[in-house]
Amino acid sequence: MQSSKDKVEAKRRRHYRVRLKVAGSAERPRLSVYRSLKHIYAQIIDDTSGRTLVSTSSLGGSGQGNVQAASEVGKKLAEVAKSANIERVVFDRGGCLYHGRVKALAESAREGGLLF
Repeated sequence: MQSSKDKVEAKRRRHYRVRLKVAGSAERPRLSVYRSLKHIYAQIIDDTSGRTLVSTSSLGGSGQGNVQAASEVGKKLAEVAKSANIERVVFDRGGCLYHGRVKALAESAREGGLLF
């Protein structure tokens, strides 16, 4: 059985591998997803300047950290990104599997008009 420390280390390694391949620029910023036990957070980052352009989370929403709340966060992120003239992004799943809440956030962001 895998200990908690090993799981954290494995996620850190996966995130490192993803970040070697994925980098945001001014033309295509990086959509970074962080999934905690209770909430989900998403932000759009320009890695060349090191600035967060847009961010949103499930903290103020009606739901906790479930799939429905993740899809609401994706829709809200797409709306705010459109108002900031951001259409194309690079998706960074943050070491998590593309499944469940992360997948729901990504699909609803695509439905909202983000291209990735």
